[in-house]
Amino acid sequence: MSAGGVGTPKSLPSSGPKSLQDMPHPLAGPSSEDIAGGELTPSPDLQLPRSIADKDLSLPNGGTPAGTSSPASSSSLLNRLQLDDDLDGETRDLFVTVEDPKKHVCTMETYITYRVTTKTSRIEFDLPEYSIRRRYQDFDWLRNKLEESQPTHLIPPLPEKFVVKGVVDRFSEEFVETRRKALDKFLKRIADHPVLSFNEHFNVFLTAKDLNAYKKQGMALLSKVGESVKYVTGGYKLRSRPLEFAAMGEYLDTFALKLGTIDRIAQRIIKEEVEYLVELREYGPVYSTWGGLEMELEEPLEGVSACIGNCCTALEDLTDDMTEDFLPVLREYILYSESMKNVLKKRDQVQGEYEAKLEAIALKKEERPKVPAEVEKCQDRVECFNADLKADMERWQNNKRQDFRQLLMGMADKNIQYYEKCLTAWESIIPLLQEKQETK
Repeated sequence: MSAGGVGTPKSLPSSGPKSLQDMPHPLAGPSSEDIAGGELTPSPDLQLPRSIADKDLSLPNGGTPAGTSSPASSSSLLNRLQLDDDLDGETRDLFVTVEDPKKHVCTMETYITYRVTTKTSRIEFDLPEYSIRRRYQDFDWLRNKLEESQPTHLIPPLPEKFVVKGVVDRFSEEFVETRRKALDKFLKRIADHPVLSFNEHFNVFLTAKDLNAYKKQGMALLSKVGESVKYVTGGYKLRSRPLEFAAMGEYLDTFALKLGTIDRIAQRIIKEEVEYLVELREYGPVYSTWGGLEMELEEPLEGVSACIGNCCTALEDLTDDMTEDFLPVLREYILYSESMKNVLKKRDQVQGEYEAKLEAIALKKEERPKVPAEVEKCQDRVECFNADLKADMERWQNNKRQDFRQLLMGMADKNIQYYEKCLTAWESIIPLLQEKQETK
């Protein structure tokens, strides 16, 4: 968008044919009026010299806005059992798995390592298959390197490192398996990404026998883009965020809030179920001991005791499924939303730098000043951020839709199984009671 003659270029526009603001918000976010009246208000127009006004300094990013479809309801999931395992029909040529956790006890520390197996047909790899062992801090190194070298992209989150001592045993079989699944998903998300999967640090992580040698290189391998993003715009405050990205930020805040609430309530439910399970385990045997005193009622009382025992087993299975399958997905997506917001902040920093440079040119009040190359480079960085952020948001939405379909379907299935087991257990007592009535 260029202006003819002396003009007042507008603030950075929202790119794409349609902004997120015009799309239905999946979690009942604020209206367009709310966002327009939010903290980030449109910037006042800058009076630029004619030659700069003639030059196109807007940010025309092509591509469609990120989709904001919400997860389907559990009732509709039961009628749609087919899951699209491959997103957009992509052909995968890189497969990574995390398995076989092992405990290592040393003089100074105790830690867990995991076997990372890679199979690929890519020419960037010297061999078609690799198998190495990595510990959590190696995964953390990889993520930090990806953030440094690919600042415009959304980096998948890692499971939280620290646990409350005395509450969670980080060497327990359950905890290690939950972490293994999370680390496996972390690598799979990177391997499926069209840009991150080609990152040199990811290649090193998957193939190097001794990763410590690469860790010592420190910040030497930062990309030029990564270095440029580290520039902080000396206290300059962003004037305006395009509505598309303002809506994205609002959505992420609301999404994280909703998931955080579900996570807290789910943990309370699990805690109450565990307490109920303790009571049931004390409750069932009472009927069995009572049956020893009642010859006429011994068989039905033993049946009640066995029934309660079966219900205990079913409830324990349900609670384990909630702890091992349901909660980790919620927490991963809470961390995911934080990662996305961090990328959004980096985008705002680069846009703030761009606006500051435009303002500096405008204050020179020259008739036809030459547009500095650094301004054009800054504009390119903003365009790069916009395009990558929108693409990753759309990809994240696709992954989210698939993951929550599977999660809700699994939750529905586990609850159905639980109640079916309890129903079967209680129905088994009825014939025992009927036989006693017929005998009388």
